Amino acid sequence: VEAVHLIADGKAPRIPQPTEGATYEGIQKKENAEISWDQPAAALHNWIRGHDKVPGAWTRIDGQVVTFYGSSLLDASVPAGQELAIKGASRPGLVTKNGLVVFGNDGKMVLVRNLQFEDGKMIPASKYFSADETAALELTEEEKKMAEDIR
Repeated sequence: VEAVHLIADGKAPRIPQPTEGATYEGIQKKENAEISWDQPAAALHNWIRGHDKVPGAWTRIDGQVVTFYGSSLLDASVPAGQELAIKGASRPGLVTKNGLVVFGNDGKMVLVRNLQFEDGKMIPASKYFSADETAALELTEEEKKMAEDIR
């Protein structure tokens, strides 16, 4: 009650906050978010999720920086998939129908759902090897007529 009365009367002490150690910059920086692969799967998952969305946990794949988003621990048998060499990882990842499976140093697995490349393009991790493929859109006769009408 006394403190409220001091504030109401304009007599409350004002102690300036020290500026030492103060910062307005983001604490997490992209260069500090690189994934260290010599960890158990739970630590890898926590690292990826802890940096999801900003700044994004990243690693190098085929010489380019790839950022991982949306991880979960995978407690199942090793799924079928296409191997993907990841710089620093003791075991290659697997591109599966559900995403990219990476392995901790304990042999347990983490499933990563989305990948973002240096150019900003984001893809589902399951589409890593088909990312460069482009499918041509083929219209039926009815759709072609509708497209003409719209034009």
